[in-house]
Amino acid sequence: MKKYKICVYAISKNEEKFVDRFMDSLKEIDKVYVLDTGSTDDTVNKLKNRGAIVEQKIIDPWRFDVARNLSLDMVPEDIDICICLDLDEVIEEGFIETINNLWKDDTTRLRYNYNWKLDNDNKPLVNFYIEKIHSRKNYKWTHPVHEVLTYLGDKENFITTDLITVNHYPDDTKSRSSYLPLLELSIKEDPTDDRNMHYLGREYMYYHKWNECIDTLIKHLSLKTATWKDERCASMRFIARSYKKLKRYEEANMWLLKAIDEAPYLRDPYVEMALLQYEIGNYDKVIHFCNLALEIKTHTKSYINEQFSFDSTIYDLLSISYYYLNDLESAIKNVDKALEFDKENIRLINNKKFFEKEL
Repeated sequence: MKKYKICVYAISKNEEKFVDRFMDSLKEIDKVYVLDTGSTDDTVNKLKNRGAIVEQKIIDPWRFDVARNLSLDMVPEDIDICICLDLDEVIEEGFIETINNLWKDDTTRLRYNYNWKLDNDNKPLVNFYIEKIHSRKNYKWTHPVHEVLTYLGDKENFITTDLITVNHYPDDTKSRSSYLPLLELSIKEDPTDDRNMHYLGREYMYYHKWNECIDTLIKHLSLKTATWKDERCASMRFIARSYKKLKRYEEANMWLLKAIDEAPYLRDPYVEMALLQYEIGNYDKVIHFCNLALEIKTHTKSYINEQFSFDSTIYDLLSISYYYLNDLESAIKNVDKALEFDKENIRLINNKKFFEKEL
């Protein structure tokens, strides 16, 4: 087994509470390089005390790609493999041995397991592959936000493994207010970028800018490069979600039918349709679309997967819909299944008691 020179690089700002956990997960590695972009707490001192090599630079105007590239510039040229992490992430033990076992001299990038969201028992709720382990040379970060690691060489050679896992433990108090203007800037710089057009439309949805969301995601769907069906399906679902918020249910229904047709192998559009039918009181249709969703047992490992497609939501919808259709036995059966996912949910517990009393 060849031993490669491997390091971690990162950016930071006011993340002192994550430093020890972050550095504890990197005991297998010799060098950790961190670019601090203006911490006013004790992040820098804590990192240095734990052995990280830290530089400080204020980036104004702020761009994530600039920060990432400056942190990558800190890595010496003789390093073979770079691992880009954030301080709110933890890489699980054994990653160095796995990299050395898998990496070949012509490998440029490694795709691995990423748990973007975990429950209180540390079980993954949102899981997909991510690709931020890469060779030192021929890479740069691009785009002001939702930055992409871009290959500058002739041929990029990927390897994929489930033996490396990074867990994400985000600070939910941190503002993401910079994302919307940075996404708008990104599209201004490259109006043909389908990925960021999708992200911008999604961001408008997060800000309850329903009409802007609809217009932007229709633009996304019109781009020649927007060919990934999972993402196209998500754009259609978000358009439908926006029409639903505007109480324009016919348009919402139309776009969800398009979403189902675009990616019939995904649960997400069926569950989204069930949620729409529930809001307008079509309980037979709720049951129909929930059952169609349940026929799909797996999902692709991408960031687009919705948590509500594989948690208690489907059985919750079924239980209430069966109640309204006077099928109390089916209501109880499905609320029991919902409780298997969410045992402490007071509303579900009370629903079960109510159904049983009615029966």
